[in-house]
Amino acid sequence: MQKKYAIVIDTLNCIDCKACLIACKVENKVPEGFWRNWIKPNAIGNALKTQYQPGQCMQCDDPSCVAACPVDATFKGKGGLVVIDQEKCIGCGNCVTACPYEARYRHPEKSVVDKCDFCAHRLAAGEEPACVETCPTKTRILGNLNDPDSKVNQLLKRNEYVRITNPLINTQPNIYYKKETDLLHWPKEPTLPGGIHMSPQFWKTKT
Repeated sequence: MQKKYAIVIDTLNCIDCKACLIACKVENKVPEGFWRNWIKPNAIGNALKTQYQPGQCMQCDDPSCVAACPVDATFKGKGGLVVIDQEKCIGCGNCVTACPYEARYRHPEKSVVDKCDFCAHRLAAGEEPACVETCPTKTRILGNLNDPDSKVNQLLKRNEYVRITNPLINTQPNIYYKKETDLLHWPKEPTLPGGIHMSPQFWKTKT
C-alpha cells in the first residue's frame, strides 16, 4: 500500500527556538523574506504564558489550492503530498489565496509558487523533513497513516490530536495538533486574488 504522510504536532513541546524555520530555509533554499513553515505565538490567559503553534502546508486530502489552479500545476502526488510542477506553474497566485492556511508564496526570482512539500527529496532518500529532524524537543512527528503500527497512528489512536479546519471549508488536512493547543484565529477563508471572498463551492467547480 502506498504511503500517506502526516505530521502530528505537540505544541506544548515547542520552545520557539526557530530551528525548524532555519533548517527548512537552508534545506530548500527559500529566498530571504519568505518561509515554507512558521511558528505563531499566542499569549494564553493573563499573557504570562505563551504557547507556540508551528505550522506548514497541511498536505490536505481535499486541497482548495489544487481546485484553484487553472493549469494543473498543483496536484496530489506520491505519499499524499500536495506538490507543484514548477514547469507548469504560471505564477497566477490563485493557489496562494485559495489556501486557508496561507502556506504558499510566489518565489520572487523564479516567478512561480513555492511551499512546503515535507522535503519530498529527503523522504525519497529515506530521511525525515528538515524541520522534523532538527527540532530539539521533537514537537513534530512524521509518519505513515497507512501503516497501523506507525508512531503517528499510535498517537492518533489516543484521541489527543485534532485537525485545524476552516469553519466554511474542510480541506481534510494531514497535520494534527495536540488538543490542548490554544488555536489562533486561523485558518482564513479562501479568497481570489484581490481579497474577494469565495464560497467553498467555488473551489469544487474545477474537474
